[in-house]
Amino acid sequence: MTGRDRIVVMVIATLGILAGVWFLAVAPKREQAAKLASEVSAAQGQLTTAESQVAGASAAQSRYETAYASIVRLGKAVPASQEVPSLIYQLAQATNEKNVEFASITATVPGAGGAGSSSGAGASATAGAGFTQMPFTFVFNGSFDSLYNLFQQLDNFTLHTASGELNVSGRLLTIQSIKLGPVSGAAGGSAQGSGASSGPEQLSGTITATAYVLPAGQTLTGGATPTGPTGAVAQTASTGTASSANAPAVVQVNP
Repeated sequence: MTGRDRIVVMVIATLGILAGVWFLAVAPKREQAAKLASEVSAAQGQLTTAESQVAGASAAQSRYETAYASIVRLGKAVPASQEVPSLIYQLAQATNEKNVEFASITATVPGAGGAGSSSGAGASATAGAGFTQMPFTFVFNGSFDSLYNLFQQLDNFTLHTASGELNVSGRLLTIQSIKLGPVSGAAGGSAQGSGASSGPEQLSGTITATAYVLPAGQTLTGGATPTGPTGAVAQTASTGTASSANAPAVVQVNP
């Protein structure tokens, strides 16, 4: 074998060794490195998604307290139960502020049972949002100006502003009619005895209006608490307003 042949054999052998090292050592490492790079890229994507979710959760948590307070405030306009005493209290406060006598309130109570008959408004859940309707008749005694101011305040218990917000200061009332007339002799004496203005002519104002209650089985916050949502399913309230009664009763309440 000549020197040239020996050189060729050595070169071929060296190339074979290098090829073997490449396929046995370098190539698998490169493949492993590429796989690790792909996994790192996927992990970075997951990290970015997780960071975005954390940021969104933090923002939602910061807004939760305000949102919860808004829901509770809306519950003052449309509560989960009838809460007639609360309504009477709100009306009494309004009449005291306007120097008006709160003479009476007549409520058509849904599901109370009884032989009395109700007008078509009744107590069925026929409002646009599925709310249960509670028709009332209120009687107030006072001067024309005092009654006018009172009626405006009642109409603005729940006010939809031009900016789209809701200002809630009392029960949501839909006023169907307002009737003014002279105060009867007995009522007139009561009105002046209760501190209503004795100067201007005393009138009796009768309002027919409708208050609203959340649909049966719905709670105001759906199980959420001031500290955070619980995901609890709203519990169906077991109240005395079951649908077993055939006709609503008319109840007279004197504040």
